[in-house]
Amino acid sequence: MVLISEDLIRQRAEHNNCEISTLEEVSLHQQDIEKIEHIDRWCRDLKILYLQNNLIPKIENVSRLKKLEYLNLALNNIERIENLEGCESLQKLDLTVNFVGELSTVESLRNNIHIRELFLVGNPCTEFQGYRQYVVAALPQLKWLDGKEIVRSERIQALQGLEAVRWRVREQEEAYLSKRAQQREEAQRKLEKKKQKKETVVARDGKPGFDGRWYTHINNTVSAGEENKENAETHPVADTKNALQEEDDKDFWEQPCAFTPESRLQTHRHLEEKRRAREAERDKDKKTKAPRTLITSEGRVLNVNEPRLDFSLTEDEDNNHIVLDLAVYRYLDTSLLDVDVQPMYIRVKVKGKTFQLVLPAEVNPDSSTAKRSQTTGHLLVTMPKEH
Repeated sequence: MVLISEDLIRQRAEHNNCEISTLEEVSLHQQDIEKIEHIDRWCRDLKILYLQNNLIPKIENVSRLKKLEYLNLALNNIERIENLEGCESLQKLDLTVNFVGELSTVESLRNNIHIRELFLVGNPCTEFQGYRQYVVAALPQLKWLDGKEIVRSERIQALQGLEAVRWRVREQEEAYLSKRAQQREEAQRKLEKKKQKKETVVARDGKPGFDGRWYTHINNTVSAGEENKENAETHPVADTKNALQEEDDKDFWEQPCAFTPESRLQTHRHLEEKRRAREAERDKDKKTKAPRTLITSEGRVLNVNEPRLDFSLTEDEDNNHIVLDLAVYRYLDTSLLDVDVQPMYIRVKVKGKTFQLVLPAEVNPDSSTAKRSQTTGHLLVTMPKEH
């Protein structure tokens, strides 16, 4: 769950020198925000507020924004139009693709006398019989509904049959609310079922063995070669866990479900869970990766080219020098290079990656020089021979 913090708003206020008290426009879209909070206290001068494509279930904590003219809450989980009476200057409200099913809550906008545009496209209430007629009659100050202008003749007709339309809308609302109650119960059952399944998997995979150890523990006393062999032979637990995760993922995507706030939130959390699992796996791989051997236990220096750079090593017999030409990236900052010349080998760190080369003869490290070519950017290391 992402919370609206002062730092988040300041990051979005670069055009206002990161000053939030005088901010007139702020965009907080696609932040996975699940609650509107603090904005009405920190940004009293806001005129435009973008909160589209989040996970907000309720309109709240905006009543102090007296200067707010445009509020965009498209692609959220909102089910009611409420708590906007205090937005005295509100002119445009966008609730495209939400879950507004209580159409009667649109009447809460009657006190917003300056409202001219309203978008409810993609909400369940737009499928109600008499939807447009009801909204047009309920909000006489409205000029545009779902991007279509409200002409005078349409408003007159809407007002004439308002009571009959209101009655039909209330009936459809009750049916929809009954359906939503069932959807919530179904979503709760699925959540509990998934939780039980996860607990079962954890209990089965984490069962202790005869020696009191958990099967997922690694015996650090085993040598690297034996450990790899052992892992190759005893991976059924990990394989079973991966198979169960794949099965769970397949069931999640293939199981049909209604488009509801619960299913949208569940989909988001499922994807977030998968993303975190992948990141944890990558971090685990990075931590367990053995460091590259540069010098063996017997003292033998190895040739290593981690950055995979082209190079040439030449001997200047006339000057008694050995010259290394290492083709580092032309525009690479020199501060990212670290050269270490030893009597029998040279080691260069390029952006943290090691290039190491055994020299054909002993050199004098103290008299060696390193410089960058002005034409190619290559690293040129000149090493005088010791003898």
